[in-house]
Amino acid sequence: MAQHYDGLSHCKLVLVFAILTDLLGVIVLLLGVFIPLEINGQDFGDLLVYSGVLLLLMSLGGWVMWYSGNLEGLTSRKELGEGMGAMDRLARSISRKIRLPRSHTNP
Repeated sequence: MAQHYDGLSHCKLVLVFAILTDLLGVIVLLLGVFIPLEINGQDFGDLLVYSGVLLLLMSLGGWVMWYSGNLEGLTSRKELGEGMGAMDRLARSISRKIRLPRSHTNP
């Protein structure tokens, strides 16, 4: 039975992180390049440029995590007949904690 793929259904939080850091990084970078920022005779434009580049690098990490979280069709070790190792169990438990919606009960 084939699974239905919903496009952006996996890793939504990482996708939002990547998009927001992209936008913020570009804005901060362009502010540092085009707007002269001087406080008490000291130029702080370089600080904005470096901060923008750092945000864009963080965004790149977010895009890599989002893409790798959305890979479909890879054969797992379980399907190949191999047992799950300790690292596989840890990754699966962390992934389930992140993906499963939490329900709050009122006392």
